[in-house]
Amino acid sequence: MPNVNVPHVNRADRPRADACPGALQTHEAADGPLARVRTPGGAVSGAQFAMLGGAARDLGRDVIELTSRGNLQVRGVRDPERFAELLADAGLLPSPSHERVRNIVASPLGGRGPRGALATDPLVTALDRALCGAPRLAGLPGRFLFAFDDGTGDITASDADVTFGPGGFRLAGTRLDLASGDDPIATMLAAAETFLEIRGDAWRLAEVPDGVRLVAARLGGTPGEGPERPDPVTAYAGLTEQRDGMVALEVVPPLGRLSGAQAEALAEAADEARVTPWRSVVLRDLPPDKARTFAAKLAAAGFAVDPASPWVGVTACTGSPGCAKSRGDVQGEARRWVSGLDRAPETPVHWAGCERRCGMPRGPVVLKMAGPGEEQR
Repeated sequence: MPNVNVPHVNRADRPRADACPGALQTHEAADGPLARVRTPGGAVSGAQFAMLGGAARDLGRDVIELTSRGNLQVRGVRDPERFAELLADAGLLPSPSHERVRNIVASPLGGRGPRGALATDPLVTALDRALCGAPRLAGLPGRFLFAFDDGTGDITASDADVTFGPGGFRLAGTRLDLASGDDPIATMLAAAETFLEIRGDAWRLAEVPDGVRLVAARLGGTPGEGPERPDPVTAYAGLTEQRDGMVALEVVPPLGRLSGAQAEALAEAADEARVTPWRSVVLRDLPPDKARTFAAKLAAAGFAVDPASPWVGVTACTGSPGCAKSRGDVQGEARRWVSGLDRAPETPVHWAGCERRCGMPRGPVVLKMAGPGEEQR
């Protein structure tokens, strides 16, 4: 391996250490402790959805939020210790020491779609297992992100810290020219190890000056050029044909929020689902007739199942009263606004309670800010 001069990154603008919440390290939000549950690749079984639905209702505020990394978070957890016990029993807490660093996103169809060229499910499983087995990597910031793209381009657009797909590796969105990378799991772990050496107090690789070149050199490669990153993906609702003749059903919970009852409805509909980074849920490998039956049941439970639904493409941050920094109840404002629509907006719309714009999707978006008439595009 080539020698690399490793600088110390001193982020003078970093106000505090990484406090990204987890299942054990909760965040004290305005509406109570917030627990974030990592679900690598967005994979959640029916039994796990059922457990989360019951826990959200019995231990929390009956709100489960879908995050931009395909994870789930439960608001207002009154008994975090009991909640953690339930997660462990359900298989959602395989490594307490690594639970905040299991940040792995993957194409939700896992190679099954029309443009799918890579089966990502086994890679997610292998990376998660290897990550949890590497003691030093428990020190990764809770925002460091691994990604697998099946060739669709839906995940490459997320600019994860380390991405692998049919076209090879990317570091913070930059293509990596690598002489050898036959073992993608080993390469991704090596990239994460190098990031730990050079990070200073940075949370993401893109924050480290010259970080992409430094990691590329340690891996025996160089930053490459092109092809261009695909456009970011927005939520979709409806059926997608798989190459094997089965179909996938994608449903959108309004504003990316599930009640306990809606989580239980998903549990009844499928043995396993995939939570997407664009805050939808995908049920895969369904016969067409069963998919239509599930769509009707989930529509009755409050999900958008039609691509023309006004809920498709509308997102919002938590807002008041859950977030103390918000200037208003953007969830309520967004719901009132959507009630006046008869179809999905042409451009995605995001409601934000303050200038942090939490949860705002990538790409073109109409931004609506809390307050009197503030809006920008």
